[in-house]
Amino acid sequence: MKRKVVILLAAAAALIMVGASSGCKKLQARDNLNKGVQAFRNAKYSDAVQFFQQAIDLDPTYPTARLYLATAYMSQYIPGAESPENNAFAENATKNFLEVLNQNPKDTTALKSLASLAYQQANGAPGTEEKLRRLDKAADWYKKLAEVDPNEKEAFYSLGVISWAKFYPAWMSARNKLGMKPEAPGPIKDKKVRAELQDKYGNVIAEGLKNLERALSIDKEYDEAMAYLNLLYRERADLSEDESGYRKDTEVADQWMSKTLETRKIKAERQPKQQGIVAEEAPAK
Repeated sequence: MKRKVVILLAAAAALIMVGASSGCKKLQARDNLNKGVQAFRNAKYSDAVQFFQQAIDLDPTYPTARLYLATAYMSQYIPGAESPENNAFAENATKNFLEVLNQNPKDTTALKSLASLAYQQANGAPGTEEKLRRLDKAADWYKKLAEVDPNEKEAFYSLGVISWAKFYPAWMSARNKLGMKPEAPGPIKDKKVRAELQDKYGNVIAEGLKNLERALSIDKEYDEAMAYLNLLYRERADLSEDESGYRKDTEVADQWMSKTLETRKIKAERQPKQQGIVAEEAPAK
């Protein structure tokens, strides 16, 4: 009987020691997190990475540290700089954001960051085909973000911007090949070219308009979404079969441009006026 008691006491003591050790590691992990946050705020990203990694080594289930680590890597990424070191920043950021999602598939910060990173990589792509591929990847992440949070206006806005980014180069190229200056009225002169653009990008444009309007349904003063509605309608007008269709879309575009300017003016007027010492005017002589 006594022997059983001794064994039980020894086991309990071992569990207490394990618990104490685990608690100590968690405290150390949080200390490293705080040091990492301070380094991050001071833009010392490489130091921040080391502190966040130490926090994760001490507490592998620490999602906040993992999120900060991924963000510190992402902050060092420079779009368009296709060097091994720069690509490693993006790869490490992606890997750690995915680890966060493994623990919590609905983490909107990780989803939004992965989408933003993919879009940055698209803007720095070395060629058109690669840019389109990366834009599709960014769109996939924004769609997942919208599924998790249907009220995330940035997801729908970004999907609209991606639609515009896909169509704009092809639209400009078609105009240039036909000798149409940017200020020249449409629609595009060549019927065959119009048809080809419509077949390839008609659905892309429609989806972009739909997503931008969804963003505005969430935030009725989302002036950035209004600005891209103006662009997409104005560029879609060039695909119209006749001048009547062209005028219809350009009129809608003009309305969105006016709405954009009006909304920005309203927002600016809401901003509190700067307080400060106003210099006195020099007395008239």
